[in-house]
Amino acid sequence: MLIAMENENLVILLIGNGGREHALAWKLSQSPRVAHIFVVPGNGGTAQGLSKVMNISHVKPDDYPGLVAFARDHKVNLVVPGPEAPLVDGVERYFREAGIPFFGPSKAAARMEGSKSFSKDFMVRHNIPTANFRNFSDYEAAKEHLEVVPYKVVLKASGLAGGKGVILPSSKEECQKALKDIMIRKEFGAAGDEVVIEEYLEGEELSFLSFSDGYAIRSLPPAQDHKQIFNNDEGPNTGGMGCYAPSDFASQALIADVHKTILQPTIDGMRNEGFPFVGMLFTGLMITKDGPKTLEYNVRFGDPETQTLLPLLKTDLSEIMIACTERWLSGVNIEVNVGYAATVVASAEGYPGKYKSGDIIECAGTQPGTTVFHAGTSFESGTIRSTGGRVIAATSIAPTLENAIARAYSGMGSIKFSNMHFRTDIGHRALKHARISSADTLGCQPSAYDLAGVSISSGNNLVKRIKPMVAATAVPGTSADIGGFGGVFDLELAGYAGAPTLVSANDGVGTKLMIAHVMNIHYTVGIDLVAMSVNDLVVQGAKPLFFLDCFTCSKLIVDIAADFVKGVCTGCIEAGCSLIGGETAEMPGLFPDDASTYDVVGSATGAIPRGQKILPDTASMKEGDIILGLASSGCHSNGFSLIRKIVEKAGLSYHDKAPWESTEKSVGESFLTPTKIYVNSVLKIVNNNLVKGMAHITGGGLIENIPRMLPDHLQAEVNCKTWPVPHVFKWLKDTGELKNEEFARVFNTGLGMVVAVAVENVDEAVRQLESAGEQVYVVGKLSKREGDEGVVLLNMEQAW
Repeated sequence: MLIAMENENLVILLIGNGGREHALAWKLSQSPRVAHIFVVPGNGGTAQGLSKVMNISHVKPDDYPGLVAFARDHKVNLVVPGPEAPLVDGVERYFREAGIPFFGPSKAAARMEGSKSFSKDFMVRHNIPTANFRNFSDYEAAKEHLEVVPYKVVLKASGLAGGKGVILPSSKEECQKALKDIMIRKEFGAAGDEVVIEEYLEGEELSFLSFSDGYAIRSLPPAQDHKQIFNNDEGPNTGGMGCYAPSDFASQALIADVHKTILQPTIDGMRNEGFPFVGMLFTGLMITKDGPKTLEYNVRFGDPETQTLLPLLKTDLSEIMIACTERWLSGVNIEVNVGYAATVVASAEGYPGKYKSGDIIECAGTQPGTTVFHAGTSFESGTIRSTGGRVIAATSIAPTLENAIARAYSGMGSIKFSNMHFRTDIGHRALKHARISSADTLGCQPSAYDLAGVSISSGNNLVKRIKPMVAATAVPGTSADIGGFGGVFDLELAGYAGAPTLVSANDGVGTKLMIAHVMNIHYTVGIDLVAMSVNDLVVQGAKPLFFLDCFTCSKLIVDIAADFVKGVCTGCIEAGCSLIGGETAEMPGLFPDDASTYDVVGSATGAIPRGQKILPDTASMKEGDIILGLASSGCHSNGFSLIRKIVEKAGLSYHDKAPWESTEKSVGESFLTPTKIYVNSVLKIVNNNLVKGMAHITGGGLIENIPRMLPDHLQAEVNCKTWPVPHVFKWLKDTGELKNEEFARVFNTGLGMVVAVAVENVDEAVRQLESAGEQVYVVGKLSKREGDEGVVLLNMEQAW
């Protein structure tokens, strides 16, 4: 794309002080064609941290002649308005008459936002689908209409109300109160001189942000924002508490339909009526069962949609804006990055009502792909303070929506100020839709593991559901981003200079305990408990330091508890860590069926020396890296709900001889073989910098665990013929009539740990692992990810 201003660098005047304006300054500053950006008045975010950007405080944003004079003095050649009020007030005319390019509509075109009654009448004139409605400037007439209207309604103050002038009453009494608040009590000032009473529409709400030069339109991906202040879309409307994009509710067919029936007719209609639209047209839509219907128009970038969409934009934003002002947008192809973006907004307590300001804001560092956008902030004497309202936001981009949301909440965890408020359910409708769609795609046939009473998908859905809540607990030193093998805590970031990074993991033994009860063998599950946690530590490069356990029972039987703790101690000795404490909880009636029944959970903490990389080192991973597999000792501690069902189906007792064993070992004894502890062998290759990443193959098998060590752009190609499958797994697969994918999703299939290494380090890594007693197999390689799955299993039929 070429800029018509071939030899001229851009000097931009950006009007506004919100999160939208910070995002615009952030994006525009990345353009090589932009020399300077002056922000009037700007905020704490535009005051520091952005090259080329400077706040201007001596000119007021509503002093239009003063803005023009400033623009002339500083050779401004592009003006970008942020908020709607100056546009509705006619700021465009001042710059047009001065001959300074202006990315925004005229006062006449800005009526599409400045007067909801005007825009609704416009929709009718141009056959643009919208809700049934009537406009009222007379209170008594509106009051009478509410008594007889046959459908549920929405009340809208016709003028500008800062995104808060839309009321969704749930009863006629609430309707009448809202009408009185708007028209008589003037809750929204002059904006309520006229009111729109329209039909309440049901469906999914979408936001389309479209560039236009008065003729062509180019839209960014459809977004979905969250207007109401509280979780579950409850409470009063706000300017927007969060957003994500693109919305999977919008198919390509729907997007094409919106352009054909709503967006292009809008642009054509405005031009044909004598007020062509130049700038950014924000169109709010409801996707009903009867198709898309228009809720409203805004004549500027949305907030927080701008903070969400601009990080996805690949095309130079300044060039798009110039193309609009010079009327050659039809020659522009807008490109966006593949993936998703999510934004979480924090507000001052009390917003959208009265709120406090002046609180000091602390912002720790964020992970790559996460950007903090300021809104209601100031920067004075090196300190960021809240000026109230919507204060600050965190936006993250990621290949999946779930990850984008989780990373945004992790970013929000790096922000602290008194009485901050944010929703913890941004994207909830999309995530629910994805779960339903996934279930529909998979069909209604339950897996054998489902029938055994364990749902892997439910576990995955729980992680997705709670990720945002957990991420919001982050403090300096950790992102609180769950879903990996262990949780990392950087003591130095927490203020302990020179300290190592801590890694913690906890786990249980699951229903393997039920076999231990039957066999009265409790020593081995104590080893299991340690193994499950320390193996999760070592895959991140941590040496285990200490372990804590919890033994919960209805009645404490000392011999059983002592046998179990003996196993815990054995596991700790093998892992090189100390059992420093624990909890024995005797709670009568908790397990009513059997007084000897107990449950256990353990937690291990390890350390990574300062300066050593925390694994996985995804930045160093590349196509062609080799995957090594380390042999397991058997079933370890996963899949036992299904194992017990298969044993029952086979008609076996746990005291019977195990049909897969060459010795006289019983079924129960074989299954109680403890989980292999990989700490000592694996730490050797970690300490010698031979490892890029590792995955502990636990619940979820090969399919769920290997992707946890990989970057989003790579997948693992695993050849299932490269390692011997233990006889116990062959018996389980055949007797349980398990399909290959389910087999690989439940069991470790003979590999308890996988390791990613560079090609040149394979021989040395294998040598060191084998010298430590491991059975090692070269099982695959890394390749470019082609779809959603992070692992591709080859030759399953021949191997299994």
